Amino acid sequence: MQFRAAVLHRINEPLSVETVEITGLKPTDVLVRMRASGLCHTDLEVIQGQLAYPLPIVLGHEGAGIVEAVGSEVTLVRPGDHVVCSWNPSCGHCYYCDRGQPILCEPFSRHQPQGHLLDGTSRMTVGGQKLHHFSVVSSHAEYCVVPESGAVPVPKEIPFDRACLIGCGVMTGVGGASRIARIPAGSSVAVLGCGAVGLNAIQGARLQEAERIIAIDRDPDRLAMATEFGATHTIQADTEDVVARVRELTQGRGADCVLESAGHVDAYRLSSEITRPGGDLVWLGKVNVDRDVAFRWGSLMGEKRITRSSYGGARPRRDFPWLARLYLAGKLKLDELITMRIGLEEINVGFAAMIRGEAVRTVIEFPE
Repeated sequence: MQFRAAVLHRINEPLSVETVEITGLKPTDVLVRMRASGLCHTDLEVIQGQLAYPLPIVLGHEGAGIVEAVGSEVTLVRPGDHVVCSWNPSCGHCYYCDRGQPILCEPFSRHQPQGHLLDGTSRMTVGGQKLHHFSVVSSHAEYCVVPESGAVPVPKEIPFDRACLIGCGVMTGVGGASRIARIPAGSSVAVLGCGAVGLNAIQGARLQEAERIIAIDRDPDRLAMATEFGATHTIQADTEDVVARVRELTQGRGADCVLESAGHVDAYRLSSEITRPGGDLVWLGKVNVDRDVAFRWGSLMGEKRITRSSYGGARPRRDFPWLARLYLAGKLKLDELITMRIGLEEINVGFAAMIRGEAVRTVIEFPE
């Protein structure tokens, strides 16, 4: 079948909306008709060459849509189901999956950096040329093919433009607070960086009933949003002494838990300085994989626990419906994350707004 997709042929060049083709479904494949796809900073890293993937490629890993067709062995979803795509599908039986660490699934780790699905192959072509998948999703397209474990049913009541956000930024932030840090009620929490992941870490801390939630960013508009999402205090990083202010707000100790979501070398160093002795430090952001990050050794002392988390401890079949239900119950903010809605043809406009720092989340909407 043929459909339109945004294709990246060369780094640092605009994406091209082209007609691409899917060659057929294999037994465990799910074909999803996309209804909404969020633009994530990880997509931009590929466009700018900071994250190396084979080209040409269809980006996008934060998508929601309707199951159109399934392979002969699929049992977990059926045509007509509303699903959110998971960018970290897992095989369920490799070394890491057997040990409860599906984020490290060996087929995923082996094949997704090559632009392939879990079986090590691609389903897409463009002009007769092999076309690569991005993070086993490729949601910036009218259709995508994902493994059965990558199509997670959610309640049909949640709108697609809100549902797609669950697949990456919301899960990473809320999960970082609730599944990784497991913030105890009454805790003090500091969140460094108030983009999409940071805002969700803030509301994750709120859902965990943290008593004091300190949002830290350089952008006063993002800090205003942080208050809307549940921050009790804000610190503007470029005008205030962050370490002194955090200690002032925490009886001189530092925060019980610090969630870093800025993805900047300075933020990593700062995160270690504002965590109290015996506290928890969760790194959600990222820098280039070859970049060195430095710390003051004394800031790491005092029995601090440091965890790097890429997906907020996600178990998608457990967590995506949970997050959707929280939204439907009015307990999780998703509407407020969307700062721009665009059509597929406007995808380069969306990424330009991201580069300028104007968008928390831009969502591509596809017609019915």
